[in-house]
Formats: sequence, C-alpha cells, structure tokens
Amino acid sequence: MSLEMKVPTVGESITEVTIAQWFKKDGDTVELDEIVCELESDKATFEVPAEAAGTLKIVAQEGDTLEIGAVICEIDGDAAPQASEEATPAPAAASSDTADAGPKATDETKEMIVPAVGESITEVTISTWLKSDGDYVELDEIIAEVDSDKATFELPAEASGILTTVAQEGDTIEIGALICKIEVMEGGAPAAEAAPATTTTAATAAPSGDSTYATGHASPAAAKIMAEKGVDAGSVTGTGVDGRITKEDAMKAQKAAPAPAKAQAPAPAEAPAPSVPGSRDQRREKMSALRKTVARRLVSVKNETAMLTTFNEVNMKPIMDLRKKYKEQFKEKYEIGLGFMSFFTKAVTMAAQDWPAVNAQIEGNEIVYNDFVDVSIAVSAPKGLMVPVIRNAESMSFDQIEKEVRRLALKARDGKLTIEEMTGGTFTITNGGIFGSMLSTPIINAPQSAILGMHNIVERPMAVNGEVKILPIMYVALSYDHRIVDGRESVSFLVRVKELLEDPTRLLLGV
Repeated sequence: MSLEMKVPTVGESITEVTIAQWFKKDGDTVELDEIVCELESDKATFEVPAEAAGTLKIVAQEGDTLEIGAVICEIDGDAAPQASEEATPAPAAASSDTADAGPKATDETKEMIVPAVGESITEVTISTWLKSDGDYVELDEIIAEVDSDKATFELPAEASGILTTVAQEGDTIEIGALICKIEVMEGGAPAAEAAPATTTTAATAAPSGDSTYATGHASPAAAKIMAEKGVDAGSVTGTGVDGRITKEDAMKAQKAAPAPAKAQAPAPAEAPAPSVPGSRDQRREKMSALRKTVARRLVSVKNETAMLTTFNEVNMKPIMDLRKKYKEQFKEKYEIGLGFMSFFTKAVTMAAQDWPAVNAQIEGNEIVYNDFVDVSIAVSAPKGLMVPVIRNAESMSFDQIEKEVRRLALKARDGKLTIEEMTGGTFTITNGGIFGSMLSTPIINAPQSAILGMHNIVERPMAVNGEVKILPIMYVALSYDHRIVDGRESVSFLVRVKELLEDPTRLLLGV
C-alpha cells in the first residue's frame, strides 16, 4: 500500500514552502518517524518525519517550492523489508529492571522566561526552535535561537524533561515573558529515544560518528548571510546544536581565498592591534529640571504640530552701512549699541500686521489672533536655553528694543529671569548665527505658530542688475505650523521681512 506524504500546515500566514534538503534518496528504506527531508518557509525551517515504514519515492526535488497540501513523496509500505522473527524481540522479554531504568515524570513544571540581555533591549524575536514541541531536552541543552536588535543568542534548557513551546518562531516578546515550559523528568531520556526496536535497524539507522542531519546545515538567517558573503557552508564550522550553523557563525565566516598554485610558507601571525594611549573615562550628570522641560516641550512640538520650514536670503549690506554710519551717534544718544536684533524685531512686527496667522495660536478648536506682537528671544544661558519675552514689541523704538534685549540677556546669564518674563510670547526669534550656523530648521516655541531663525553673515557672489557683486548675505528660515499658516502666508511673510531688511528706510517710515 502506497502512502502519499503532503506538505503540512505550518502557520496561518505561510502558504508555501521550499524543499531545502533530502536526507534520504529515492528508493531508500525509511522507518516510521525517521526524518526524511527539511523544509524552509519564509519564517522558519522544519523537519518532515516519515509517516510510515517502507520504500521512499521522491516526488518533489530539492529547491522546489510547494504549496501547503502538495505531495512531497510517497512511501510504499508493501516493499518494506520484513525483520526476521528471531530478530524481533518479544515485548514480554523486557525485564523489570529495564522498565525501571526509564525516565520518571515529576509533578514539577519549569517555566522559562526571556532573560534580560542588555540595558537597552526590551524585546526579542524567536528566530529558530532547535527542539520541537513534545521533544525530550536535557539540562543546559540549547533549545532555541533568539534575536534582539543588537545580537543573536542561544537559549539553554533550564531543566531536563518534555518541552512545551509557548512562543512560536517569528514571535516578538518582551523581556520576562513566558517562552516555553518543561515538564521536569528524572532518569534520563525516554526509552524510545535511547535505542531502536531491532538489532538490524539499529545498525542501519545509527549515524556515523557524532554527526547528524543538522551537522553543517545552516539556519535560514545564517544561510542568507552566507549567500550574501559568498561563503560555502562546507567551510563554516557550526557551533549550534549537533553542529548546526548559527547566525553568529555565518557573521564571523569569511569567504575562502582561492588555493595557491604552489606551496607557500605559512603566513606570519597577525599583528596585535596597536595600543593607543588616551583616557576612555566617562562621566554622568543628572539632567537639570530646565533641560528636561525644554526637551519634553521640543519633542511634544515635533509630534503635535504640522511643522514646515521655508527659507530665503537677505542682503545685509544696507543695514550694515546704516549701522556703520550712525552707530556712534546712536550709542551717544541712547547709551546702547545698535545691533541687528532691533532691525529683525521691527521687521517681524510689521510683517505680522500683513500676515496675522503667523502671530496667532491654536487653543482647543479655535484660532486666537493677536493684535499685539510679544517677541520671544531665544537666549543661551549657563543653565540651558531660555526664551524671555519682549512685550508689545510693535510699539517700541529701536533703542527700547535694544535696551530690553540687553536687560533680558543679562538676567538670563545671571539666572535671574522670572517666570513672568519667560511666559507668553506670540512669535520667536532665534539667532544661531552668533555661533557660526549657516542654515538651520528651528523648532516652533509652542503654543506659537512660527519662529524666525537668523544665521551667520557670509560674503557671497550675487547677481545685481546683470552684474556679479560680492555682498554680505544671511540665510533666514521660518518654521511654521501648517495647521494655522498656509504656504502662501509663510512665504509672503518671509519675503516681507526680507524687503524690510534690505531697505531699512521702510522700517522707519512704516511702509
């Protein structure tokens, strides 16, 4: 009678498998439950045992891809050689001593959990089960390979007994989660695994030496790595169970160099890594409450706003010429220097009148438009980033803005800014140019809807009226919340700021 063996169901999402390797040849005699071939899916590798004793007839060849339920092979039970009556031991012949020598089940069940494998690793993935559900395992025997985002490691059995898997191959589970159970047994492996039924089959089925079907065979992950490297499995020594090639073995393997035509002298020993002098000390500092608050708010803005950034360039020559011409008179009259911040602040307040959405904010389901402009100035202080506010900047003169900027900067440096001085603000200006920044994408200062980034001034060739001139240019960036500010408004606002800065007379005339 001929028995057809078909591809078994191996998982809900797996629809096809590939014949990885035949351990028996066409026409060989196989025993019941003897492993005849190995199948690979896109998630795991598993073995196929013979479903009957008889003569094997192979239907699918190595490398063939079959659907679940397709015929793999046939086993002709009528052609199986019959063992002689003399060679068949009578069941009653087993002595009571032999029966007592088998394993004894205990009432203890060992639950194995995913061990901690590193400070930053919170979950792992079951890569390969090296033992099947129901198998007998020995204490410290490797039963599975587990992958983390940093390494692959082997999982040893924590007791001897019958294995019951809980997590399946491909499952991702957290550290401390249950991975399998072991029904603890005493007295060694079950008798079925200890010896074959007859003397004849024992001689036939016994593997030569310590090798098994797993010796020199690569796991799916290892096979993929070796294929990418062009490494032959025969040149890799497996360190897994029964000599199986693991993922780590494949990662360490190197492609063999071609054999030399003539015998050569042995290669010199590899030189040790050079010892480089220098300290490798580390130090840890607890984050200040201010830095933790700033970090939390910046991450919140990135996650909760539709932030975009638009850029433009400003010819700073008109402002620089104006400052050079009047800075002495300005300082003599107002007792304060004339900086760039007052020009940018005035330009922002005037542009906000034309494009009020840039100066607005969201509160619940409403947009709040402000008729005033409270400009927040980002200041780098010893304790971290601080953003004091210039109130009603739209009604202040150049000297008043410069004096307020200096007052707030000095208080920030000394750590004396009050909560009231850092609360509120409808628009922010940050100047990374003082540190040498050429271009950046500043993050919005929530709940505001926009922030202007200033950068360093660099002389660049520019086309002016058909001629190339070297001019001092500053790149400016406007980051804005697209939920409030549309692209037309953001670009128009930044163009308006550019026009006012490149013709500072308009700032004085208000046009």
